[in-house]
Amino acid sequence: MSRLFGSVRARATLGASLVVALALVAAGAAVLLSLRDNLTDQAGSRADSAARKVASQLLTVRSLGDLDLPDDENQPVQVVDGDGRLVAASEDLQRISGTGVDQVKPGRGGAGAKGDSGDAGDREDGEIDDETEYTDGSATIDGESGEYRFAAVEVSSPKGDFTVHAGGSLSDEQSAVSTALTSMLIGFPLLLAVVAGVTWLVTRRALRPVAAITAEMSAITASEDLARRVPEPDTHDEIARLARTTNETLTALQTSVERQRRFVADASHELRSPIASLRTQLEVGAAHPELLDVDGAVEDTVRLQELAADLLLLARLDAGEKPGAGRVDLAAFAREELSQRTRDHVEVHADLKSAEVAGSRGQLARVLGNLLNNAQRHARSRVTVTTRSDGAWAVLEVADDGSGVPEGERERIFERFVRLDDARTRDEGGAGLGLAIARDVAVRHGGTLVVREAPSGGALFELRLPSPQSSAE
Repeated sequence: MSRLFGSVRARATLGASLVVALALVAAGAAVLLSLRDNLTDQAGSRADSAARKVASQLLTVRSLGDLDLPDDENQPVQVVDGDGRLVAASEDLQRISGTGVDQVKPGRGGAGAKGDSGDAGDREDGEIDDETEYTDGSATIDGESGEYRFAAVEVSSPKGDFTVHAGGSLSDEQSAVSTALTSMLIGFPLLLAVVAGVTWLVTRRALRPVAAITAEMSAITASEDLARRVPEPDTHDEIARLARTTNETLTALQTSVERQRRFVADASHELRSPIASLRTQLEVGAAHPELLDVDGAVEDTVRLQELAADLLLLARLDAGEKPGAGRVDLAAFAREELSQRTRDHVEVHADLKSAEVAGSRGQLARVLGNLLNNAQRHARSRVTVTTRSDGAWAVLEVADDGSGVPEGERERIFERFVRLDDARTRDEGGAGLGLAIARDVAVRHGGTLVVREAPSGGALFELRLPSPQSSAE
């Protein structure tokens, strides 16, 4: 059963059919009840009309034997006196129930009523009661039995008090209700079948793009071709939004995978050079100890160590490593980091004002170190480090008086393994990871890192990080 209704189309069809079925049952019941009540009221009206006609005769006829009772087989009539005795009845009436008087033929007392009643001489006129009482019963007239709606009308005449019972046949009501019920029993299943079929077809048409998306996603998974995209229907519904979101996800995934592939390829290329250089020096030293360049081997080893550390940090950042929640005073932090730098060949000037941030001290130290290393490579005579508070932000700036960064390259320099100074050697220009790491760390701390032109004409790198006070507010 669960497999039978395992698809959205089957569940939608079942749900729509159930809703329509309940609505049809409720509407059909209401129609049948309304039809029955209406036809019953009509039968009651016919019975009331017949009873009042007979009651009118009681006021005018000279004796009960002169009553002209309806001879219609669909209108049985009984006339009962004040003592509950049947004094007149329809000629062909054979059986009756529901009126309270089961007699169908007047008794002897009734026949004698053709004469004057005991106090008839004391009454000069009569009166017909305005109220009518209704009951349901049955009667057999001339061998035909049926259900009837009986109307009882009381009348006071010069001949005495009487109650006229007249019936209205319910055969029309029963026939109409039976016909309507039969039509419903035949029509409702057909209508349900039509609703189920239409729902099935409409749902299949509506879900056809989903099937196409599923097939394309399966093909993409099998082929591992992230350049493919799922078809987007030319609509403005949820399925179209699903297709667009899926394509956006595929685009982001493709970008991420291509970035990782480039990263691995560039990392392999960058690692190959220092490793090859170090191996060459060691092989030469092993064959000719007097030619061993110890300083060069140490530099290659240091560069290889720094490159490995950068690659490891990038791997952790790509894996989603979150910065710590500790608080760092940028002024004290920058002062401490500057005091530990001993290999700078350009003088560093500091203008440090207190500005507190929340984050990883180690990662922020890597950002400041990378920005200073970049400034040292390009500065002519001066590097400036500034910290300050700017509203909800803490700002750290590193500026140099070098040649600056062309405006068209100010975003490209933050890409991995990008070096604008291609004329420089790898040893002098670095691996092109420092600024990429600095940008990634800034973003993961909820901040930004941009480059502009410094007042001295060189490059000014501005790091903005949210202040803990603004985050708490």
